[in-house]
Amino acid sequence: MNKIDWFKTSVGEQEVESIRKAVLSGRVSMGSITQELESNLSKALGVRYCLITPSGSVALFLALKAHSIGPGDEVIVPNRGWVAAAHAVILTGAKVVLSDCLPDLPIIDAKDVQVKITSKTKAIIPLHLNGRSADMRALKKLTRGKGIIIVDDACQALFSKNEDGFIGTQGNIGCFSLGMAKLMATGQGGFVVTSNEKIYHRLKMLRSHGVVDNFTDSWNQWGFNFKFTDIQAAMGLAQLKRVPQRIKHLKAIYNIYQKGLTGLNGIRLIPVDIKSGEIPLYIEVLADGRDALIKYLGEKGIQVRPSTPDLDLTSNFKTNGEFPNSRIFSKKGIYLPSGPEQPLVNIRIVMAELKSFYNEVG
Repeated sequence: MNKIDWFKTSVGEQEVESIRKAVLSGRVSMGSITQELESNLSKALGVRYCLITPSGSVALFLALKAHSIGPGDEVIVPNRGWVAAAHAVILTGAKVVLSDCLPDLPIIDAKDVQVKITSKTKAIIPLHLNGRSADMRALKKLTRGKGIIIVDDACQALFSKNEDGFIGTQGNIGCFSLGMAKLMATGQGGFVVTSNEKIYHRLKMLRSHGVVDNFTDSWNQWGFNFKFTDIQAAMGLAQLKRVPQRIKHLKAIYNIYQKGLTGLNGIRLIPVDIKSGEIPLYIEVLADGRDALIKYLGEKGIQVRPSTPDLDLTSNFKTNGEFPNSRIFSKKGIYLPSGPEQPLVNIRIVMAELKSFYNEVG
């Protein structure tokens, strides 16, 4: 029995050759190849500046630090999604304020955000989960004139679009991930984008112990070693060339699931708006009998992942709020097999087993 992984990507000869050339030319630590990748990404996204980081999580932390977020401040974070944004807030010393998602999508609800804003609110981090865009127009309207910044968490939304362009480029600063379960990968990695020259300069200083040049006569500001490597950047340049084909493939996977799940009782696809430019990096469904389904698929050699828990259920964040919309996705959500290199034949096998399961239990 062949195992079908929940997410499949690949690193091939193009990446190996790119890394080989970097090593043989002596470009190993952060240098010209990293700068080339930064330049290519900024051009592709239409922003002035791009700064590569060791991870998307570090990108979020640096974005907050560059805007002087710290103790006494509050930052509004989605209750649904990966925990990195909330942990980045904690590392700055600021307070995490959780906000519920929409009733039909696991995306931050601008109306709930409005209720959570106080005089201490200094930032909002909309998480564009699985390539889906938060309501950026509504969030920008809420923050206008209040000194509140928007830190776009687009770690799952590289090259996704909404009606105003690329997601992650419409707030004050945007953060992306280059981890292995992403559209393009460098092993570990991430980056920050901004069109603000002052903020970009701060980011550069933060990335390297508060200096631009290690041979300095003074330590200008707080910073740390958040540098990248040219080896990883060489892999990133090769991966970037694959992006158009990968986007096409992810859409093909989504279309198979969308067609196959239509009319199947007990399981529902959580939609991604492909027509508007959103990219379905993952396939998420709401499933009745989730535990039984996971067990059944596992016995068939099909790996799936339950949705991550709501943040308010963890001990890291103290909150008295209610999050009824989030609970639906937390209790019933599943990631089905997908990924930019997942064979379409695997998707058809998964669909056949889903139909078998729900017909039997129905």
